Amino acid sequence: MTRSIEERMSRVVYNADGLVPAIVQQHDTREVLMLGWMDAEALHRTLTEGRVTFWSRSRQEYWRKGDTSGHAQFVKGVRLDCDGDTLLVSVEQVGAACHTGDRTCFDADDLDPVVGAFS
Repeated sequence: MTRSIEERMSRVVYNADGLVPAIVQQHDTREVLMLGWMDAEALHRTLTEGRVTFWSRSRQEYWRKGDTSGHAQFVKGVRLDCDGDTLLVSVEQVGAACHTGDRTCFDADDLDPVVGAFS
């Protein structure tokens, strides 16, 4: 039986601002591209339109990745974590994911941690 959009979205736990973090990952390489925020409407659009939509906290408006830059994200899958409070959005990224023009938002600064070893 196919569940409705409302049923699929019912487990999502939004923060006090009505938002949920969405980690965006390239579907085939698993490369982490960026983190964005979604409210219920942005998630609904993402699940039903095949393109990723976010809520801009700074501009207080919806934005669909690629509408102005051409660097679009086409949805390949959306998963909810075990607590229901984080989304993993699998995409086909066209062009850069980061607003700086980099492929990923996580290229900027290596914090050079001590690397643990499993013994």
